[in-house]
Amino acid sequence: MRGLIVSLAAAALAAGCATRVDPAAGGAPVAFQRPALDPTNGGALVAADALRAGDILLSAADAPTSVGIRVFTLAPVSHAALYVGDARVAEAVGSGVRLRALDAVLAEESVVVAFRHPALGAEHAERIAAFAAESVGKPYDHVGVLLHAPFSLQRRVCEVPLVPEGVRDACIRGVATIQLGAAANDRFFCSQFVLEAYRRAGLPITDADPRWVSPADLLHMREGDVPSVRVRTALVYVGHLKFAPAPPARETAALD
Repeated sequence: MRGLIVSLAAAALAAGCATRVDPAAGGAPVAFQRPALDPTNGGALVAADALRAGDILLSAADAPTSVGIRVFTLAPVSHAALYVGDARVAEAVGSGVRLRALDAVLAEESVVVAFRHPALGAEHAERIAAFAAESVGKPYDHVGVLLHAPFSLQRRVCEVPLVPEGVRDACIRGVATIQLGAAANDRFFCSQFVLEAYRRAGLPITDADPRWVSPADLLHMREGDVPSVRVRTALVYVGHLKFAPAPPARETAALD
């Protein structure tokens, strides 16, 4: 058993995997961040009518940019967006903040999964939609994304196994302050835009600066997972709007 624990800890250290230690837990005393994003792993495929305005959409595509982001952040998602109702999605992309049809998102992405803040109400949703509408055309935060690459690597020292949550949070904040510089809210990358919308709506998900948070961080803010930075309220899983299953094992073996 000791050897297994050491092996798991070594693997988590190499990946910079955050943990939560709970000696009083009835099961395993150490919880690791959950890397899986698979409907067959406790998930469900849902239709678009399951969405509510204000829901957070996390996704991944087969494009090289998406793959690169997932490699750097060690996560199955690379993009974050907001559902604002009326089958429309607000997102920050390379050309700036834009609104587009949900169908277009589903056609372009290979995986799309929805999460919801449990306290999200109609008033919050209206504020989120209003912020999205007034932000259309604002420029993309290219500098912020560029700085995130080294930050994603250096922050892993803060996420070694068994580090207390408070220490991990403070460590990441310190690294982010040095690596990412002063705050700015006149341009956004995808997850920054999502968190800023919630902050403007009076329903902040975390007290961490939105510029520090990647789509991977948003994923780990879900219920039952281990977030790298402290969250106020964990996000609730709504369902997968689209899921492209992994290739069969024999195909995977052939690619290795």
